[in-house]
Parts: sequence; C-alpha cells; structure tokens
Amino acid sequence: MDSLGLIAAGRLLAVPMLVLVILAAMVAPAAAGEVRFGKNVRVGGHDFSHQTFDSKHRARIYLYDRKPRKEGCAWRSDGHGGRVKVCHLQRK
Repeated sequence: MDSLGLIAAGRLLAVPMLVLVILAAMVAPAAAGEVRFGKNVRVGGHDFSHQTFDSKHRARIYLYDRKPRKEGCAWRSDGHGGRVKVCHLQRK
C-alpha cells in the first residue's frame, strides 16, 4: 500500500513540475544567440561566408527545387526595428 501512495504523490508533483518547465521555456528568449558563418559556407550553392545573424539582423532562406519566382536575396524591415534577409534560392 505504501508504494501506491508514493506513486500517487509522484503524479501529483509531476503536474506542477511540468507547468514550471513550460513556463520557464516560455520566459527564456528564443533568439538570444548569434549565428556566425565562417569561411566557405554555402547554402543552396550560394555563398554565405562571414555573415552574422542575431535578433536584430535575421535571415529567412527558402530553397526551391525549381527556379524561384523572386530569385536572389533582399533586406526587408521586420516591423520591429530589425532587418530580415529574405533569400529565394534554387538548390544546386
């Protein structure tokens, strides 16, 4: 009977612990890091060497099997004070 009581107590404690873990994950900043590409970095056959992206300067890279309609890269405003490099590239 004692082991059943421990299992029930463990289940009661598991729910608040799960809620705390979820809240901690929501509070932690998602884009707190910085990505720096070194030399000879290629994405879809295009050179991305020596570029740095962080929370203010981000990148969205779309890769297509066929030739994309808007081929190439362009810097766009994200509406929150940052910039986004949007690239539509064909896979090589």
